Amino acid sequence: MTMSSTQAPTKQETERQAERRRNRIRIGVPSAFTILFILTILAVGATWSVPAGSYSKLSYDKETSQLSVTNPRGEVETVEATQAELDKMGVQIGIEQFQKGAITKPISIPGTYERLEQNPAGASEITHAMVKGTVEAADIIVFILVLGGLIGVVRATGAFEAGLFVLTQKTKGHEFALVFVVSVLMILGGTSCGLEEEAVAFYPILVPVFIALGYDSIISVGAIFLAGSMGTTFSTINPFSVVIASNAAGIVFTEGLWWRVGGCVVGAIAVIVYLWWYARKIKANPEFSYTYSDHEAFNKQWAMEGDNAASIPFSWRRKVILVLFVAAFPIMVWGVMSQGWWFPAMASMFLTVAIAIMLLAATGPQRLTEKQLVDAFSNGSASLVAVSLIIGLARGINLVMNEGLISDTLLFQSSQLVEGMSGPLFIIIMLLIFFVLGFVVPSSSGLAVLSMPILAPLADSVGIPRFIVVCAYQWGQYAMLFLAPTGLVMATLQMLDMKYSHWLRFIWPMVLFVLGFGGALLVAQVLIYG
Repeated sequence: MTMSSTQAPTKQETERQAERRRNRIRIGVPSAFTILFILTILAVGATWSVPAGSYSKLSYDKETSQLSVTNPRGEVETVEATQAELDKMGVQIGIEQFQKGAITKPISIPGTYERLEQNPAGASEITHAMVKGTVEAADIIVFILVLGGLIGVVRATGAFEAGLFVLTQKTKGHEFALVFVVSVLMILGGTSCGLEEEAVAFYPILVPVFIALGYDSIISVGAIFLAGSMGTTFSTINPFSVVIASNAAGIVFTEGLWWRVGGCVVGAIAVIVYLWWYARKIKANPEFSYTYSDHEAFNKQWAMEGDNAASIPFSWRRKVILVLFVAAFPIMVWGVMSQGWWFPAMASMFLTVAIAIMLLAATGPQRLTEKQLVDAFSNGSASLVAVSLIIGLARGINLVMNEGLISDTLLFQSSQLVEGMSGPLFIIIMLLIFFVLGFVVPSSSGLAVLSMPILAPLADSVGIPRFIVVCAYQWGQYAMLFLAPTGLVMATLQMLDMKYSHWLRFIWPMVLFVLGFGGALLVAQVLIYG
């Protein structure tokens, strides 16, 4: 027997060859900015091909206590704010919903859609919409920049590193417990108050912790964005989706509540089990991580240096700084839920906390100078500029479609599509319609007031309660918002420097779950109540 003169490749050589093959076939994935720029161009192109049209819009003027009707041609008529006037217009919403401020945005009036002269956007609108969208998102941008400044100040004090070292020492062997707790809290925040844009505040405090526990960027986004979005998908008392949608549909939000509660419980279990499965995989083999190719850059950006953390004393001053920092987040949630805070109020609160921490850090044996603290605040804000711009650019896409008068056309054609269908088919198609509309109008309250007055009455024609259409709106729109570049996801991915393709690989099972499970619940509702 003769032996081959060549030796079999070693395991290391085989792995290197496989990596070279992957590098040769790897396709470059555009950044968040490029994706949104391409979508803006496509939106401009759509204004040339999609027929223009609009519904008449109804709004309530608090100063005059009257209703204003703006027809598709922009002509405004004022009428008395009475239930009789609403009934005359076919708007089946209680007048008190306008008077007490439950509905603040203009709503579409059924049966008033008109085709209009095409209003195509020019090439200059591509950049104009991007700038205008950024201007309109100024309140969110200021909130994010102040948050970044606060993070910068806390990191400069060494409180993060010292506290993180203590935390990792106490959680060894029970790392997933933190993921579980964060996920449950985000689900509760989503289902009760629609915790979405505000969730970006949690990444700077939690991502370094997840890294220290051995997890990756996917777990970070999953425990915060995915869990919060699942809670919002199955909103129970969320005023920004189910409450305003029910009001616009002419029903009380408690109709169908227990269906949404049950859905939220199942959705929560699905998210936590999915995260647990993924966490176990990357604990057993870090290379299983969907973002493993970027893990070094991610850790460099977000991880705290373990050796440095061990050498930093966790002094009483650093403990107080961490307590102030962490306390800002439950205060924010309380303000949103009970005090009606919006982004300016939240930014003001975070700025107050930042100033308090700066004053505390300027005293004591390890005190920082005024210049060091100001530079830390400035550098922290600068690190989130890209995230802020992403939110504005996404809004620009919606501006192009609205100003091109094509959003209402898509809504009108959707209403025509489901006419004459049987109950189960009607509600499944409705779910898919809201899935598509979630891309066009990624705002939950915005889609509610635009679509519910038009689509909810269609439930009457097939003999089912309107709350089922409200459920279809929730489950369809949010299945899209898990992945829609026009929504919050791009800002989240930009913050963590995660590729969109990596996120899609992780999130598509959850999208299918929401559409499949949500569709089954909707059909069950139709069969029981139809």
